[in-house]
Amino acid sequence: MKFFFLTFESFRFAWQALRENLLRTVLSLLGVTIGIFSIIGVYTMVDSLESNIKGSLSSIGSNVIYVQKWPWLFGNGDYPWWKYFRRPEAKYEEFKYLKENLEHTHAVAMMDFQGGVSCKKGNNSIEALCQGVTYDFTEITEVPIVNGRYFAPQEVESGRNVGILGADIADALFPDSDPIGQTFKMKGQNITVIGVQERKGKQIADFGGQPDEKIFIPFLSHKRIFSSGEPYGDIVLKGLDDDEGLLELEGETIGLMRTKRGLRPSEEDNFALNRPEAAAAALGQLFSTIRGGGFIIGLFSLLIGGFGIANIMFVSVKERTNLIGIQKSLGAKNFFILFQFLFESIFLCLIGGFFGILLVYLLSFMPLGSLDIVLSSGNVIFGVIIASIIGIVSGIIPAWQAARLDPVIAIRSK
Repeated sequence: MKFFFLTFESFRFAWQALRENLLRTVLSLLGVTIGIFSIIGVYTMVDSLESNIKGSLSSIGSNVIYVQKWPWLFGNGDYPWWKYFRRPEAKYEEFKYLKENLEHTHAVAMMDFQGGVSCKKGNNSIEALCQGVTYDFTEITEVPIVNGRYFAPQEVESGRNVGILGADIADALFPDSDPIGQTFKMKGQNITVIGVQERKGKQIADFGGQPDEKIFIPFLSHKRIFSSGEPYGDIVLKGLDDDEGLLELEGETIGLMRTKRGLRPSEEDNFALNRPEAAAAALGQLFSTIRGGGFIIGLFSLLIGGFGIANIMFVSVKERTNLIGIQKSLGAKNFFILFQFLFESIFLCLIGGFFGILLVYLLSFMPLGSLDIVLSSGNVIFGVIIASIIGIVSGIIPAWQAARLDPVIAIRSK
């Protein structure tokens, strides 16, 4: 009990010393404030950016495999584009073949994109991203409809000119009326609106295009309007929940695609199976590197602040040597003296860290377009821990030096 009482007294002495030297306290903690702001600021920005991008990746489907011409390669050295360039695109008949024969799949869909498409309704016009999809696309990723309906199977199979509009497209083409049942012009074709998507807002990185600026139409309609010849695009496979790692679906797809394309056993695959998880993993490594760089940069600021606090603590020990001698002559233990200066150093760093975290928190209110900055509790705790460690490292030597002073010599020092 006496130990805790003495510890509290050390705590009180340290706090009183900081209050008596307020200007010196403020100047001392600036280095720590800048260092914590640098580290937590970088961590918060990177976390927010990573969360936004991974959320965008999830919008193109989870637990899915894309059958495409070009593979997604991340950090694997040179990209042999000349080899992939000769590969054929995934064809509509291959989509039908996979849909009929795949067993380890929840859904099979096909899609294609066309950007910069001019859409007109009377005097209103807007450029949109047009995405052609097959009926099971809603099994791959959610298409939230707030007005109207999704495609009917017969509309997709026959390739009718019907469309589902993003919120911005609907507002631009039909600002004063309900768009359902109305038509608009897209590359000379009349498209009948059957649905309007829920507004999702801007996203900093949406690999399927900004949802509010997108138009969905049946896949065969898309190919008829924007291309000629055999329809092709990207085949998307939704795996079963009990297929861990989608290994069964991947193996089955490889076998069926090789059979459909007539590849001999000695020939390598002329198609790619891509997965969003690979992109997420590569981005995770990239963001980890950025965090590490931010930590190193902030650490230099913290070290400068730590040296400043250590210097101030040596000065404090020098100024209060006589008081230390009096305290020790009255029976103060070494740990009582040590805790006074160690607590003072830790307080300085914690206060500096608090202001650094506060600056990051205020930064989160700044408008940065579609990027939402969120200061997580994990980053706050990390900042407090780093500040505490700097406080201990900066103050331990001066505190230990003060605790080891001879009381007689200390009293005579003044």
